[in-house]
Order: sequence, then C-alpha cells, then structure tokens
Amino acid sequence: MTTASLRRRTLLGTALVSLPVLGLAACGEVTVEGQSDASEQLTVVDDQDREVVLPGPAHTAVVVNSYSNEFVRAIGAGDRVVGVDRASLDRLPYLELAEDQVIAEGLDQLNYEAIAELRPDVVILPRNAVWQEALEQLSAFDIPVLIATAWDTEVVDETLAMLGQVFGLEEGAQAVLDFRAEIAGILEERLTDVEPVPVYFETVEPYLTTLPGSGFHAMIEAAGGSNIFDDASGGDAQEELTVDPTEVVLRDPQFVMHEFEPSAEPVDRFDALREDLAGRPGWAGLSAIAEGRVAIANGWATSALGKSIGALYLGAWLHPEEMDGVVPDDYLTRWVTEFQDTELTDPAAYVQGPQA
Repeated sequence: MTTASLRRRTLLGTALVSLPVLGLAACGEVTVEGQSDASEQLTVVDDQDREVVLPGPAHTAVVVNSYSNEFVRAIGAGDRVVGVDRASLDRLPYLELAEDQVIAEGLDQLNYEAIAELRPDVVILPRNAVWQEALEQLSAFDIPVLIATAWDTEVVDETLAMLGQVFGLEEGAQAVLDFRAEIAGILEERLTDVEPVPVYFETVEPYLTTLPGSGFHAMIEAAGGSNIFDDASGGDAQEELTVDPTEVVLRDPQFVMHEFEPSAEPVDRFDALREDLAGRPGWAGLSAIAEGRVAIANGWATSALGKSIGALYLGAWLHPEEMDGVVPDDYLTRWVTEFQDTELTDPAAYVQGPQA
C-alpha cells in the first residue's frame, strides 16, 4: 500500500470492520461499569474528553444537529428522539417529529425549559453548540449532556461507536461502520497511485471553499483529487475560507464542485448554479467550466455519512476508468433506504455530475 493511499484512507476516517466499541482511545471512548445489564451505569467519554455518566442505555434523547440525527437514525435509535433543533426538522422532515418538539432555534438558542419538560435521558450536542451553557442550565434538572460532533469527518467512526453504546445499539452502529468501511475500501482499492486531479470545491456561498483540516478537503483527497487551495490558511472553525475569485482562475482547477445547503426535500438549483459559475468574470475560460467538468450537489446526499457518499461520487467523476462498475447512486440509495428508513425518489434530484 502506498503512502498516498494510506493518507487517503486516514483522511476519510475509515472504520475497520472489527472496530471495537469499548475502550476507544480517541473521542467516544466508552467503558461499562460492572456487568453489561441495562440497569448498570454507562460512563461515556465524549469528544470534549468529558466523562458523562448515564444510568443505562438511553430510551429518550434530545439531539441537536442534523448530521447527529442522521447517525442516531442510522443506528436504529430514531424513534427515541423526542426533541430536535429547527434545522434538523427542516432538513430531515422524515424524522416525523412535531413542531412542539423543536427545542432549539439554532446551536446557540436552546430552550432549556422545553428540554426540561421532555425529561430526556440524554441531550446530545455538537461541539459548536453552546454546550457549556447547556451543562450549566440542565444540571439543575439532572439531565446528562453529551458532546458528539457528527459533522467532523475525523471522528465519525468514534462518534458512531459512542452513539451505539449510548443507546445500547452496538450492532446497529457496527452496521453503519461496515457500510462506511466498504466505501473507503473501494476508494482505496481503485484509486491507489492515481494522478490527483486539481479540484475547486465550493460550499453553499459563492467563493466559500475548503482548506486542509476540513471534511471536504479530506473528501477531495480520498476521491483521488487535490485541493487547489491546500496551501491556504486563515479559515474559520470549520476550515472554510472565502477566496478571491481571480485566484480560482489563476489556479485553473480541472474539476469544479459546488455543494448547496442540505435538504432531504429535493431542491432544483442545478441549472441556476451552473449558470452562475459559468457567468462569473473570467470563469468561462476555466477548462473545467469550458469542458463541462462541473458537479452540483445537495449536501444532504454528498455530505452524508461523514462525506463518504460525496467521496464516492467525486472519485467516480475524477477517475471514471478506475471506478468503472462502481455506481455511487446505489450507495446513496442504500444510505437513504436502509439507514435513514425513508424513500429516495431519484438520485439525480440530489446529485448531478459533469454534463457532456
């Protein structure tokens, strides 16, 4: 195995099929005190290295962040969620939760009285939420708060294993880990020693791109690409940076991908975004634009499963010969139907690759 392939596998955060769910050394470490009986306490070390004690597997939970809700549903605990943030409900209407179960307008706007009324066994927040405030506010109600950041590609595997323990659904978590490992294995096997294709990736806003350290950057490298802004710095907390449009022209990417806001409801922005990219000053001369090497995607599809689905699509676009016979639509369909337990009308309503 080459150094390059090892790096791609590491960046994608590949899970080994035999990944242990107890005694993890990284975030998400879980140990069980005493016997494995459900009445025994669980001590969970979350991604802030905090020990959180639960009386047993959680039967009810408040889960903030749409990616966390996807993971909870994927392992089989979706019916235990009793409260969510508005973004999760808007992005994932198949959660089948009511308006009165929205307990947060944003990651910094939690309704603690509403949470207390629900009396959940645990509250699960990402690290970019106001978790310190939540700890203070919910301690009076003796409601445990767990920090699990499902959007962070580097800790996806540990997060899934941790959630499996929190809900007592280790087999469900392992099934998700196995699916993720299957995708990573395909990318490693097919894309070993390929010549990286220079990629400009844009997320949500015009000229907002990704830097080393972000999940999108890892996705590009796992797909056999190279990020044209891998030498940039000064990004935000998620390693994203708004760049000068002329700098994109100067770096002349061979492939352009734009991912817009995630939504399980199909949103037809594909033609409009292609036209916007082609109409930017100087961009018509980009070889990627001129030759149609542009992909547009709904983030609900391509950022799914720690961006594993996106990496598979991008790898198939960048290296069609090496990825011959691999159909990313099939993996998106499996993720939605098997792990999200909902319908997928047509993958093309969420992901559209290069046009001839």
